[in-house]
Amino acid sequence: MDQIELVRDFNRNYTRRLGVLGDHYLGLSRPWSESRLLFEIGPDGVDVRDLRRRLGLDSGFVSRMLRSLTDQELVVVRPHPQDGRVRVASLTTAGLDARDELDVRARESVGALLGQLTADQRNRLVTAQSQVWRLLRMATVEISAIPDASPVARFCLREYAAELDGRFPSGYSESALLRPGELEVSGGEFLVALEETESPVGCGIWQPLAGGVASGVASGVASGVAEIRHVWISQSCRGLGLGRRLLSELESRAGAQGYRTFRLGTHTALPEAAALYRSHGYREIPLYDPEGYNQLAFEKVLP
Repeated sequence: MDQIELVRDFNRNYTRRLGVLGDHYLGLSRPWSESRLLFEIGPDGVDVRDLRRRLGLDSGFVSRMLRSLTDQELVVVRPHPQDGRVRVASLTTAGLDARDELDVRARESVGALLGQLTADQRNRLVTAQSQVWRLLRMATVEISAIPDASPVARFCLREYAAELDGRFPSGYSESALLRPGELEVSGGEFLVALEETESPVGCGIWQPLAGGVASGVASGVASGVAEIRHVWISQSCRGLGLGRRLLSELESRAGAQGYRTFRLGTHTALPEAAALYRSHGYREIPLYDPEGYNQLAFEKVLP
């Protein structure tokens, strides 16, 4: 059986075991889809647009489920108090009770399933599920090029700077960041990693390099050197292999433009970054930009 069929077979068995395909999920009078909606709305309510986006569902389908839950007097949908164009879904008192009952039954159902296993088997199952979840998260991350002056790009750079400011003994100034529009002059690309097409969880830049500083495209191509800068991965995605994937994408895109030599720098306060670069084929070289925050410099030459 090939890998695709193995995953499909797992999905079929898993959904059947959890009973999500019937009209009476966990023995209640509503299907799993409506029960999931109760969980997502939560005790504080939710913007219907965010609800659709979070679940990745068609607006008509979400509207039909909300209408059904409204008819059951579990949910009310009202205009947002500050913006009448926005609808907000909230749980009624009965809806909160139904959600609590759903939570209890779900825990009992999973507990009964785990109860059939030994302690060692349970630990192995939970560990395996954690690994599956991490890998599936990676599968939803898309990397693409965006303008360096875009709001998403500037958000990523601010997050990058804030982390370095907290980790570097001398702090970090945002003045050292790539300037908006700089890549239009120097050449290069700003790459962003988006989880589920909307949440920025990483970024990185490649830029032509000559004489130790970023320069125009012609000079950079003549030197055949591209610099990789501002590689940042959100704390929520660390350990998934996203840093390695982003680094590979930066190299690939710069390589497609004719660059074969890559340089980058990092700080001794970031040992995990240095470990990533070394494991990715970079070798340590003398500093090529001693004026910046870099205390270590690395180089990689592609075949």
